[in-house]
Amino acid sequence: MEIALVLGAPLLGGLLLALVGHKRWAPELNAAMSLVTLGAAAMLTGRVIADGPMTAMEEQFFVDPFNVFLVALTAFVGFTTALFSRPYMRIEEHHGRLNAARLRLYHSMYQLFSFTMMLCLLSNNVGILWVALEGATLSTVLLVSLYRTPASLEAAWKYFILCSVGIAQALFGVILLYFAAEKVLGAGGTALLWTHLYQVRGQLEPTVLSLAFVFLLVGFGTKVGLVPLHNWLPDAHAEGPTPVSAVLSGLLLNVALYAVVRSKVLVDGALGHNFSGGLMMGFGLLSVVVAAFLLSRQKDIKRMFAYSSIEHMGIMTFAFGMGGPVAAFAGLLHMTVHSLTKSAIFFTVGHATQKTGTQNMADIRGLIEQSPAIGWGLILGSLAILGMPPFGVFTSEFMVLTTAMHEQPWATPVLLVALGVAFAAIFGKVQPMVFGETNLRRLPHPPALVPVFVHLAIVLMLGLYIPPYLVDWYRQAAALIG
Repeated sequence: MEIALVLGAPLLGGLLLALVGHKRWAPELNAAMSLVTLGAAAMLTGRVIADGPMTAMEEQFFVDPFNVFLVALTAFVGFTTALFSRPYMRIEEHHGRLNAARLRLYHSMYQLFSFTMMLCLLSNNVGILWVALEGATLSTVLLVSLYRTPASLEAAWKYFILCSVGIAQALFGVILLYFAAEKVLGAGGTALLWTHLYQVRGQLEPTVLSLAFVFLLVGFGTKVGLVPLHNWLPDAHAEGPTPVSAVLSGLLLNVALYAVVRSKVLVDGALGHNFSGGLMMGFGLLSVVVAAFLLSRQKDIKRMFAYSSIEHMGIMTFAFGMGGPVAAFAGLLHMTVHSLTKSAIFFTVGHATQKTGTQNMADIRGLIEQSPAIGWGLILGSLAILGMPPFGVFTSEFMVLTTAMHEQPWATPVLLVALGVAFAAIFGKVQPMVFGETNLRRLPHPPALVPVFVHLAIVLMLGLYIPPYLVDWYRQAAALIG
């Protein structure tokens, strides 16, 4: 019942908004449907915590502590982003950048994107997960190209081509996975169900499975934004509407990494040694280093925070690659705090760029004088994402670093240097934007900044105190994947 509601609410919302998405009250309907999805996700989470893992609809869907954690996070950030987008999209319409038809497209695709992500997370069938990820790509391509400028169309085209090439690699990985599973489970649908694959993972052909994992990592890793498959990500973030940047950075990258981690658990069961972990650590570390050094070259504020997302996805990939309950716990915590912090940053960046009429950081100055809420939101969000204590990002990065010192000491200095370079690059650029001289004018609609400070308050709480029920939840999820 709860699973049907989690999937049904955004699908119904997409259909309704395809009809009425151009009305004045469409942003409120978009937020209301996202709230229904959040309520359904909360009910599902409560049931899984009380009753444990479960399957539904003839085993086509399943829930365990790992994916229900991501369902709850996705629903929460989806709802707060819908709240933020209400005044944001009205200001865009006021500035003449959007018309009624494009607003209808935006609202319907936003709900469809939520549906495809929930389908990815809840599907027990690897094939359906692949289809849902492709659906998420198609819906976000339309969102990235919403402004129909030459730059946004180029970004959407690059996103579509690179992610389609990546997802084709993942399809080949799924076919190889089926080939390995069919010999043990027999022909038919059960050979692609995660729950059945886990039960027989020790009997699967190791050579075929290791080859399948390479294709799955490259394919889904393109979606995660891992270097060297990351080129679509800065363009898509920079040219699309800011609410789309927030959900891409805060949600889609997590869902793609979820698919990689699920695949890793299978491969580890079949191969025994850390073949998959070595690949993930390599890609993760490369992403952290490359993104950190590219940060200082950025002039566009949204591109800069897009590279920051690549860096943090690299940290998560490295953590999950190390394996073990502590590293998996750190990876899950980092997933949570990164999603909340980065979406909060994009909310403030969206209003800052609307206020100044530019995304060029050299032209954005003195935000704290014109709008203290935007200024404080941006500086606090930046300090949080840079891992300053007592924010939760510090806690998760500290856990990753201390685990690396113990498990992979060679990687620790590389991580520390990259984090130091990223800190200098972002803080050096954000500080004059917030505290410099300015002569800006006020926005035509008051910005929605409650979601910013709600997100940052949760991230601060997770840095100071993680509630016991949340610790148990993370531990159960970490035990499944670590």
